[in-house]
Amino acid sequence: MFSSTRFPGTGTNACYMEDMSNIELVEGDEGRMCINTEWGAFGDDGALEDIRTEFDRELDLGSLNPGKQLFEKMVSGLYMGELVRLILLKMAKVGLLFGGAKSSALHTKGKIETQHVAAMEKYKEGLANTREILVNLGLDPSESDCIAVQQVCTIVSFRSANLCAAALAAILTRLRENKKLARLRTTVGMDGTLYKIHPQ
Repeated sequence: MFSSTRFPGTGTNACYMEDMSNIELVEGDEGRMCINTEWGAFGDDGALEDIRTEFDRELDLGSLNPGKQLFEKMVSGLYMGELVRLILLKMAKVGLLFGGAKSSALHTKGKIETQHVAAMEKYKEGLANTREILVNLGLDPSESDCIAVQQVCTIVSFRSANLCAAALAAILTRLRENKKLARLRTTVGMDGTLYKIHPQ
């Protein structure tokens, strides 16, 4: 059994091999078929409303396809930097960061990219990277600001990883139950820029 997963990069998706006997739309039950889940669109029916944040909603409204690909917008590398920017902007507006100071760059969509998030989360040089990135955004961060920004990056990254893990667990649970197994042995293949470059 092989399950292929495209973890967050620019987008996210997963496919898996399903026994034909479990596919109602196709006649015959011999062999297997590759199922493309298009899981980036999960939540477009409202299923994720309980866990979407104000930042997810703001990002979605400003996107090229509002109301579409909602799961992808919560987990993929294309959007992670923008989610971090929106959170930092809100924290600055309410006085939790940078002494309440905001820069024009912090107000500008796309100024924090996912590569910045990855750089800020690096184990040894993350704090120095964070300071440099924030200064380049026209901010004057304190050490505690830098630590808080790193924590925001970590929270956004971990949420992405946890949501992907939950979606993958759902697929694996389906496979195990369809095969009536107590334990499923399988291989999961992963690829994607975020998976390759993110330090965590």
